[in-house]
Amino acid sequence: MSDTTGDATCTKAGYKKNEFSLQAFTFATHAMITPQTIQTITSRIDIIDVVGEFVKLKKRGANYLGLCPFHGEKTPSFTVSPAKEIYKCFGCGRSGNTITFLMEHEKYSYVEALRWLAARYNVEVEETVVSDEVREQQKAADSLFILNSFAQKYFASQLFESEEGKDIALSYLEERGFGEDIMKHFQVGYNPSSRNAFASHALQNQFSKELLLRSGLAAVRNEELVDNYRGRIIFPVHNTSGKVIGFGARVIGKADKAPKYINTPENELYIKSKILYGIYFARMAIDKADECLLVEGYTDVMSLHQAGVENAVASGGTSLTADQLRLIKKYTNNLTIVYDGDAAGIKAALRGLEMALEESLNVKLVLIPDKEDPDSYVRLVGANAFKEFVAANKKDFILFQLEILLKDAGTDISKKNEIVNQIAETISKINKAEDFTRQQEYIRQSATLLKIDESGFTNLVNKFIKERLSKEEKKTSAAEAKLFDAANTQGNEKQADDAINLLMEDEFQEREVVKRLIEYGNQLLAEDKYVADAIFEVLDQFHLHNPELDKIVMAYQEMLHKNGYLDAKTFLYSDNTGMNAFVAGLLHFPYELHDWSRRMEGYSIKLDKDITQVINSALNIYKLRKIKRMYLELEEELKTCREETEYKSVINIYKNLKDIEKEITQSMHTVYLK
Repeated sequence: MSDTTGDATCTKAGYKKNEFSLQAFTFATHAMITPQTIQTITSRIDIIDVVGEFVKLKKRGANYLGLCPFHGEKTPSFTVSPAKEIYKCFGCGRSGNTITFLMEHEKYSYVEALRWLAARYNVEVEETVVSDEVREQQKAADSLFILNSFAQKYFASQLFESEEGKDIALSYLEERGFGEDIMKHFQVGYNPSSRNAFASHALQNQFSKELLLRSGLAAVRNEELVDNYRGRIIFPVHNTSGKVIGFGARVIGKADKAPKYINTPENELYIKSKILYGIYFARMAIDKADECLLVEGYTDVMSLHQAGVENAVASGGTSLTADQLRLIKKYTNNLTIVYDGDAAGIKAALRGLEMALEESLNVKLVLIPDKEDPDSYVRLVGANAFKEFVAANKKDFILFQLEILLKDAGTDISKKNEIVNQIAETISKINKAEDFTRQQEYIRQSATLLKIDESGFTNLVNKFIKERLSKEEKKTSAAEAKLFDAANTQGNEKQADDAINLLMEDEFQEREVVKRLIEYGNQLLAEDKYVADAIFEVLDQFHLHNPELDKIVMAYQEMLHKNGYLDAKTFLYSDNTGMNAFVAGLLHFPYELHDWSRRMEGYSIKLDKDITQVINSALNIYKLRKIKRMYLELEEELKTCREETEYKSVINIYKNLKDIEKEITQSMHTVYLK
């Protein structure tokens, strides 16, 4: 597979995992591919054909089975359903459709995956009519790609073939320990020291002055067009497809008055906040090692790669941005920052890392000793010793930050109070459900280092969590809030277990209902009612708790109102990768409602294959589960009732719920049990 496949002018969509919006359900018109073309592509997709090119599949019943390409396994757990056009690995949990498979496995953007499929199935790609302004931006981006490629080749020839390049730049790089292979691998070059060597060469090859200025390769000085990077070593910066989007230019030797590095100014291609140097060369190694090493500079990356440590990228010494963190997360959840051990290195390492926690990245720090940097240290000790040093000296980001802050505070009580609040707020930003255990461990260790009461510190962290949730306008029920508090308080293990079990049961039933909406929403349940109508009626009365599921339902309603008809493919082939994976996970749920008895506490039901029975049963189970949840809320409310009228009101609601519960169980032909 070619890593440079795809449309260089397309902007890669960046969605958080499971972050849905109503607009995300529309097709990728921003990619300038028409909806008609996308529909043609998706109608011709054969998921077995595509996935089978990368995974050896064996037929197993209605599905196909193979070894998962996303994690090492000896027993096949990677399942592909040709009927549903989705895949699911029951080992690592990865799921999605043909497009998301290409995006995950080949690291394509959504648009690149579409174009790959179009080429495979001989579909002519039509693009939407765009405004003159957008068309000009596309032309500018295309021109910049062409110019950057031209410039890279010119600079490389100057480094390896010209006398000046070999005498000045190549000899310097060789003295620094870089071999010719690694320099050619990273496409390093040299810009001659004469005022306009490159600019003149580019103009002679029909590149315009305006484009040269836009690219940052040239500048106007004293009304003369001159090279911007003259006399410097050139480090091309590549995007994830391997195309040159800009350059870093380094002075040779020590810089006096001139800056050590000059970088490409921001333009249609080069957006500093979205760039990691070396990501194109490191992406496969990061994926394989399941860890990304982040260093500061270009030469750090090159030295590590030359030594065989190929999962290293550089941030350019700037604060980490959300876009850079999401780029890392495409390949791994484990980020290890390897910086200089001096004060500046420590400060640089700590910048922007709270965002990494919000992205659920596992962040570790390694500080290089003895006034060395990663470049010099790996050359000093060798690759194996470097790897061993990194493995043995990883420090947790939060605990390291706490140690630094406590050292600075000394015996100052007011500063220590500030530190307590700062660390509590940092820990509160670990907001993913799957990170709960990690958050609790941070609380325990931080309380020990701070020498404060753990339960009090837990309450402070929860205070920041609640403030954040309030700002995001996310509300939880009163009973759940109490259960959440109980789960964080010592001595309430049983109540904490009840909370977890209740949430798990709720999650299961909510997913089941939304799954049925996607699968059967457009089918008639009765003469004048569709399945979607019946589900909407129930959800109006018994609301979904999971916000992602709720957003799917809202989007379904909006699209149904707009189009009048929907099917599962509409959801599976959106340009929202988080959405695709989430919906695919629902449709490939490991449990089915058909053909067996399912037991829930207090009830026993038997379902058959009839669609009406399946839907009604799913909705009834959902309502019974919600009623059970409401019982718990009412029981909590009864404990706080102070007036007789208030008490009677709660009892009446409780009795009404009992009546509804009996009605549901009778309609299901089940025996009601207390």
